[in-house]
Amino acid sequence: MEKSKQSWDVIVVGGGCAGLSAAVYLARAMRKVLVIDSGQSLALWEPEVQNYFGFPDGISGEELIERGKKHAKKYEAQIVEDEIADARRDGIEFLLEGKKDVYRSKRVLLATGVLHIPPDIPHVNECLGHSMFFCKDCDGFRSQEKQIAIVGRNNDAVEYALGMLFYSSCVFIATNGKKPHWDQQHSDWIAEYEIPVYESRIADVEQENGLIKSLAFEDKRCVEVDALFTTRGDIFHNKLGKALGADLDSDGQIIVDHCMKTSVPGLYAAGCVTPANCQMIIAAGGGAIAAQAINRDLFEQSLIDHALRRFRWKQIAVEQTEPVELPAK
Repeated sequence: MEKSKQSWDVIVVGGGCAGLSAAVYLARAMRKVLVIDSGQSLALWEPEVQNYFGFPDGISGEELIERGKKHAKKYEAQIVEDEIADARRDGIEFLLEGKKDVYRSKRVLLATGVLHIPPDIPHVNECLGHSMFFCKDCDGFRSQEKQIAIVGRNNDAVEYALGMLFYSSCVFIATNGKKPHWDQQHSDWIAEYEIPVYESRIADVEQENGLIKSLAFEDKRCVEVDALFTTRGDIFHNKLGKALGADLDSDGQIIVDHCMKTSVPGLYAAGCVTPANCQMIIAAGGGAIAAQAINRDLFEQSLIDHALRRFRWKQIAVEQTEPVELPAK
């Protein structure tokens, strides 16, 4: 594939909340910014986001993303649909190889996100965002007074169950045919708070229009359920971070500092691909932090390189640079 001749100040990989928030800030800072969106933001899974600041009546994840794109484009950020397959350094720039084109930039922000793994249960994916959830902080509130199943077998599953007691008195754990893998402390908490545990495999889910009605177990038991939370695990989209040499933590998240800088100079990361709490509004905040840090980084580099001279000389040549003095009063 022929190398792109166009270079950008910043390329943002990922068109979710973190990436679009960063694009708004960078474009308003007069940076030449490109967002490369593969269309896989987790926000698109959410039929109703109830905890995003400023939307008291809720908003769908799809509409939130569309608003973010419109906002970024208003300030002349460009957005293309592509999927980046590889990334590397090419001199002082980054070279990103997509399936459709090749892109070059001075700085890169990875906002590639995470994939939440649905539980291995028949017919449960249709319930995603309606009655099957991944995040108690996002969706515990909407599960008040409901019969809640926590599908999992580790310490996280136990803590999810205990946390959900604030919303409902009817909470149980289903290990889906797997042997429990929680420690003694968590086992003691299960006993102390009398949390039922079902260890039989879930054979089927009865649901209607995405709303779970019951779980059928292989041991022939059937349990009424209104909401299901899963702690099966996450897959972090860290491939590009790895390719560029960024440090990862033990879970595969890209390690960043308080300015969203990675261990690689010029490379930043924000949102759910980092150790930040995976919330849409937190991702948007992380994107804004990264954008401000990138803008400062580029500014400081322009001072080192004396790059502002060309910009200023052009202003002096063709524009008014002295303030207009008014007659003294």
